[in-house]
Amino acid sequence: MIKSRGIAFRMGAPVLAGSALVFLVIFSIGYLHSRETILRNVQENAQNLARRIAHRIELVLAPVEKVPENLDIVLETFDVNETKIIEVLRSTLHINPEVFGAAIAFEPYAFDPARLYFSPYMSRKGKGFQMTHLGGKGYHYFYQDWYQIPRETGKSSWSEPYFDEGGGDILMATFSRPFFREKEGTPQFTGVITADISLEWLEKIVAEIHVLRTGYGFIISRNGAFIVHPQKSWILNETIFSIAEARNDPALRAIGKRMIAGESGFFPFTGDVLQRPGFIYLTPVGFSNWSLGIFFPTNELMADLDAFRRTAVSLGLSGLLVLILVVWLVARTITRPLRTLSAVARNMATGNLEIEVPVPKTGDEVAILAESFNYMKNSLKVHIRELLAATAAKEHIESELTIARDIQMGLLPKTFPPFPDLPGFDLYALLKPAREVGGDLYDFCRIDEDRVCFFLGDVSGKGVPAALFMAVTMTLIKMTAAKGLSPDRILREVNGQLSRDNAAGMFVTLFCGIVNIRTRELWYANGGHNQPVLLRKSGEAIFLEGTDGILLGAMEDIDYAMKRIVLDAGEGLFLYSDGVTEAMDEQERLYSDERLLEALKAMGQMSSAEVVESVAHDVISFAGTAPQADDITVMMVRF
Repeated sequence: MIKSRGIAFRMGAPVLAGSALVFLVIFSIGYLHSRETILRNVQENAQNLARRIAHRIELVLAPVEKVPENLDIVLETFDVNETKIIEVLRSTLHINPEVFGAAIAFEPYAFDPARLYFSPYMSRKGKGFQMTHLGGKGYHYFYQDWYQIPRETGKSSWSEPYFDEGGGDILMATFSRPFFREKEGTPQFTGVITADISLEWLEKIVAEIHVLRTGYGFIISRNGAFIVHPQKSWILNETIFSIAEARNDPALRAIGKRMIAGESGFFPFTGDVLQRPGFIYLTPVGFSNWSLGIFFPTNELMADLDAFRRTAVSLGLSGLLVLILVVWLVARTITRPLRTLSAVARNMATGNLEIEVPVPKTGDEVAILAESFNYMKNSLKVHIRELLAATAAKEHIESELTIARDIQMGLLPKTFPPFPDLPGFDLYALLKPAREVGGDLYDFCRIDEDRVCFFLGDVSGKGVPAALFMAVTMTLIKMTAAKGLSPDRILREVNGQLSRDNAAGMFVTLFCGIVNIRTRELWYANGGHNQPVLLRKSGEAIFLEGTDGILLGAMEDIDYAMKRIVLDAGEGLFLYSDGVTEAMDEQERLYSDERLLEALKAMGQMSSAEVVESVAHDVISFAGTAPQADDITVMMVRF
């Protein structure tokens, strides 16, 4: 169809196009030049601000690193007893106000052949000091990072920030220095000397950073964990990489790599709490391998430039409107028959389909065009009504399910093997929801160098409520496991938190285990879940001995039993939800426990991934065309 160009268009188009092009070129050059100038000035100011803050932090960290060195000299110079050590620690805190606490932790039986633990710890309390002896059944200090890392490396180092329970009971970081004593002419590791700093002063220093109106600073550790951040819930609970993973943000992940590598510079940034676009200046902090970032929101950074842009655009549009008016006045007498129809067309374009379309009686092309507008108007009204009704219903359902599924599947780990630095330890898991979203869950986490916690559970119900309850349960379990508790204590604490204010009456069955990679010991507790299957290296498959625990979320103050087994090389544990054994085929026959045991016996020494995939495939093949009634979740742990 050949397009018709009206007289007004032929008169006005060249003038308007040329004017718009000139305005656009001038505006773009000015805008880009102003933007570069602003960014250059901001980068210089950010560099000065970041270096000043980093220097203030270094002025505190540097003297703290001297404290263990001085204590080591005292231990080497004098023959000290317990009383003398306590006096030295108290004196150290008195003359070093930046140090929150200090400890001298000896190797087992190194200070006194009759004492397994000997680690006096002096810390501040109010305006005075308090003395604590570290070590006991609930706290084996020689397994802690601040002790293990200098012991194994023989070098001093700063620990990752942590909340110290049983010692200072505050958020702190520890500088540890190993000390040695000669035995038969050979230096022998004797223990670790520590100096702790409270991170409250660090928060105060960073809080003093004033960046535009809502900009801010934050600090991450050498592993990417947030030490200081305006979003308090991220501190020690999230890393810059976990946020990048949750948002699927490669740019934020790249910023995290730059920070832990100790780089400096000014970069685009997408890791704001509110996901606002902006820029960040990075700089390392002293000898601690921490990194400071200062965030500048783009909307505030470019506020003046945006105001200039709006003014320029307004003036430009005003000028174009004047040109349009002139062209319209010139062409008015020529285009009179089309003016009324043009006005009607503009009204219809804004959505006004009730306007009357006048049909001239001239019988020419204008009359034919008017009749076509009337036909189009009536057809659009019918189509829009039908489309709005269908779209609203579909979007409501799809948005809920899409959001819920994204949240649920985003919580589940997908990277296998999860711990590539643990050779010989094989773990794999899979979840196939029965609906768009479900209530099954699984996860695992590294507690320390030797121990891994894993769990698998099934929330009551299906759909969005079950997915939300599943997310809460996973979060509580991982937070509780991070405290280093045993499986029975983990279930007790999580049950207590789920039971309080559980107005919906939902519950979850849960199996929780902690395996020691070095000793192959497995401690486990079961909260009403299907009993896992133990795969012996002989090929035998038997159900694991139960602990008779009840489901979580029903009532508070429930104790759970814990048991222990030792797994030989080649042996493993198969965990599953009731969606496996209760899967039904077209004749409504159950998959059953017996069929599961037979299937596992036939798998021999397959890898965890092969076992999981094989069982899942066998269940689906068994069900055939029968609809999946429940979530299918399986996990395999094997040495």
